[in-house]
Amino acid sequence: MPTINQLVRKGRVAPVSKSKVPALKRSP
Repeated sequence: MPTINQLVRKGRVAPVSKSKVPALKRSP
């Protein structure tokens, strides 16, 4: 799988970040 940075450049981080960002913020 591509890294988050690669997804951000492609613009696909929008749907991905909504799924992973909350989980990452909740987990230290």
